[in-house]
Amino acid sequence: MIAPKDRWLDREAGPVVRPYAVTKGRTVPADGTSVGLIDVVVAVSDADPPPGGRLSPEHRHILARCRQPVTVVDLASDIDLPVGVVRVLLRDLSQHGVIRIRATPRGPVTNERLLRDVLDGLHAL
Repeated sequence: MIAPKDRWLDREAGPVVRPYAVTKGRTVPADGTSVGLIDVVVAVSDADPPPGGRLSPEHRHILARCRQPVTVVDLASDIDLPVGVVRVLLRDLSQHGVIRIRATPRGPVTNERLLRDVLDGLHAL
């Protein structure tokens, strides 16, 4: 049995932090807007750091990964955080003006060429 003081320590991964602790209990972005799974995120190179310059380690990790454009779902996978947590943290960074989130068009895809390319790629597998 795991001792109480070791309950939040994973022997292989290190200290365990619950996702809600990373977002300070928030489950949706503060401004209520949604961030799509395939929205593209990129750091703003000339942006000033947030007031007070205090970013969490998770915020800094996201910023470092966003030097090149990346989709939200790929970012979540790369930094090993749940997508919901990443969405909240991205909105924080967006409100500070240090990243840009480019929304992808919502709705059905009707581009026949795109669908053919996807189908050809699946056949190639």
